[in-house]
Amino acid sequence: MAESPAPLIGGIDAGGTTFKCAVAAPDGRLLATLRVPVTTPETTIGACVDFFRWEMKERGTRLNVLGIASFGPIDVDPASPDYGTLYATPKPGWAGTRLSARFFSALGVPVILDTDVNGALAAEVDRGAARGLSSAAYITVGTGIGASLWSSGAFIGKPSHPEFGHIRVERHPADREFAGVCPFHGDCLEGLASAPAIARRFGPPETLPADHPAWEIEAFYLAQACAVLFYTGRPQRILLGGGVMQAEGLVPKVRAAFGHLLSGYLGLTDGDIEALIQRPALGEDAGLFGGVTLARQAMANSDWTA
Repeated sequence: MAESPAPLIGGIDAGGTTFKCAVAAPDGRLLATLRVPVTTPETTIGACVDFFRWEMKERGTRLNVLGIASFGPIDVDPASPDYGTLYATPKPGWAGTRLSARFFSALGVPVILDTDVNGALAAEVDRGAARGLSSAAYITVGTGIGASLWSSGAFIGKPSHPEFGHIRVERHPADREFAGVCPFHGDCLEGLASAPAIARRFGPPETLPADHPAWEIEAFYLAQACAVLFYTGRPQRILLGGGVMQAEGLVPKVRAAFGHLLSGYLGLTDGDIEALIQRPALGEDAGLFGGVTLARQAMANSDWTA
């Protein structure tokens, strides 16, 4: 009799614009992927569930566990009765969505959930640009802004998660009049430096040339974000991910602005700053690998049986 195929792992990068889904082998290799545009919870989650069901039927096996790296704010405390539930969010219709409960109900497998940025950093520690380090940070800049700090084998902020996108930042001299787009705080970091904030005053980020003055302003805000993380957590590496960071020449501008902010403090050279502030090695798939990594880590850290 033929041996049944081994159970597989599911991963989701639940972003604010797109849900990226993956079926992976137990060793983390991606076997199939799907992108689902974010619309309503019912439509978006339903399309993801259909993908996993179809893949399992075609492969003649089942899912062992599903890992989700989600946009927030969201309850990430496994001991909470609201684990995996989104709090108040600017995304219409998604506040109160019980993300993990919906997937568990539809697929009948354990669901491991964390923030999208924690998931991305977990993947970078496991197989990317933070591999072999004892501490690292990750800032994602897209529809929103979030950050993760990892040190000595654990994420800072557990059993909750940082709300780094809502820190206050000094205004750029050429950006005094913009009110910001955050519906809660106006001109917090997210309100000034997220993709919607750029689009509101300069146009869609992907259409702006590399020499547009918007990028100097953006770098000024992101350099402050890096400085806050560096001064407080002293990470060995700060990774800058998310759609906005795809802009040509933005990372070098952030490094230059960061060096200016430090003004020689702590003796960092240009080479030190270049080694400190980097792009994720896994690129825009960091969150997707993050979902898979969360699932694999949960299996490795428990008495899991296939």
